[in-house]
Amino acid sequence: MEQRASGEVLMSQAIQPAHATARGELSAGQLLKWIDTTACLAAEKHAGVSCVTASVDDIQFEETARVGQVITIRAKVTRAFSTSMEISIKVMVQDMLTGIEKLVSVAFSTFVAKPVGKEKIHLKPVTLLTEQDHVEHNLAAERRKVRLQHEDTFNNLMKESSKFDDLLFDEEEGAVSTRGTSVQSIELVLPPHANHHGNTFGGQIMAWMETVATISASRLCWAHPFLKSIDMFKFRGPSTVGDRLVFTAIVNNTFQTCVEVGVRVEAFDCQEWAEGRGRHINSAFLIYNAADDKENLITFPRIQPISKDDFRRYRGAIARKRIRLGRKYVISHKEEVPLCIHWDISKQFPNCRLRMLCRQASLSDSNVEALKKLAAKRGWEVTSTVEKIKIYTLEEHDVLSVWVEKHVGSPAHLAYRLLSDFTKRPLWDPHCVSCEVIDWVSEDDQLCHITCPVLNDDKPKDLVVLISRRKPLKDGCKTGIQ
Repeated sequence: MEQRASGEVLMSQAIQPAHATARGELSAGQLLKWIDTTACLAAEKHAGVSCVTASVDDIQFEETARVGQVITIRAKVTRAFSTSMEISIKVMVQDMLTGIEKLVSVAFSTFVAKPVGKEKIHLKPVTLLTEQDHVEHNLAAERRKVRLQHEDTFNNLMKESSKFDDLLFDEEEGAVSTRGTSVQSIELVLPPHANHHGNTFGGQIMAWMETVATISASRLCWAHPFLKSIDMFKFRGPSTVGDRLVFTAIVNNTFQTCVEVGVRVEAFDCQEWAEGRGRHINSAFLIYNAADDKENLITFPRIQPISKDDFRRYRGAIARKRIRLGRKYVISHKEEVPLCIHWDISKQFPNCRLRMLCRQASLSDSNVEALKKLAAKRGWEVTSTVEKIKIYTLEEHDVLSVWVEKHVGSPAHLAYRLLSDFTKRPLWDPHCVSCEVIDWVSEDDQLCHITCPVLNDDKPKDLVVLISRRKPLKDGCKTGIQ
């Protein structure tokens, strides 16, 4: 363990066979232990007192690590609030034979300082030394706002999802029930599982949760699932040495090559164990991919909810995916985008985070064909429906595509002229406050700056969209709007 500047800690670990899965890859549970340990030490280095894990933001795993490689975890306090701190965590893996380093994950945890006796804690501010420190410090406030609004956002999406239940739960050929994926496990908390406060180590709880979730995912595909990401979650309460922890896992929903598994943790002391009443101390939602013996990704079967609880979990998985998309493309990767930028017709528009129905297609006469190919892809998910308007999303690697659909009774040429003129959109679209043309790419193609209304006292949202009003080359082809 190497200590760094104020509020920063560096941990390096050589991956041994004891840390690995049967495939020789670093166990996600072991990595979660190391991540939580490093983040806790960074928090305590800044606070000067004991700290405990309060929550963990979404964790994305970009690379796998194998036996013989070295994991390096850098944890740093990005911002201190009154009694809590945000810790940024960056995980790298290095191959000792080639020296090549790759990014495994970037994550954010929140730790709370524990006061000594009745003494009140007021954390000192973080010293900002670099421009990147200032950027992370500002974004920490945005991420904190998302955490505080997480439960309300989820509940609102669950209410909204009931409006299009008929779109979600139609019986589909090949759809399966999740009853066979239910897994339960029990662990007795022993002294080696406790942290220096006497409570069960948060990293150990996450490792146990990952174990039962992996078993649950494997029962849906009978292959080798590997953890791709973890949804934001928070610790609801502590457990101590001597407690029995009961872990229950089940598949909630599938999304093409991904499956979400929910895990619930209940703690029992001796008396509670005898009486059969436990304390709900944690829930987490883990997203897996799975590979066959040729290392090809497996497509999971669609889920057919049957019971009331199945429906709740099915809808919840969709709501969480929508929230993850928002956090992934808005908060975690926020960049300053110039309002007006010169368009190079030979290249893609590199700064637009939401490439709306124009994935990997330069502005050319084949745009309509590119749109048709994109629309024909499998995996589009209904994420919203208001009256006759439906919004679909398709996530592939680091690209998010959005498809907005509305059926109208007007002639096609009239509907096209009205819909393609975004400058008039504020007259009929309540989601659009203003639309300003900021650059003309050609006679038919333009870049527009669109602003959206303020919701829930949040900041105004805006985006830059490429709009093409080109007619198709061949007769009989449908006209597309980008």
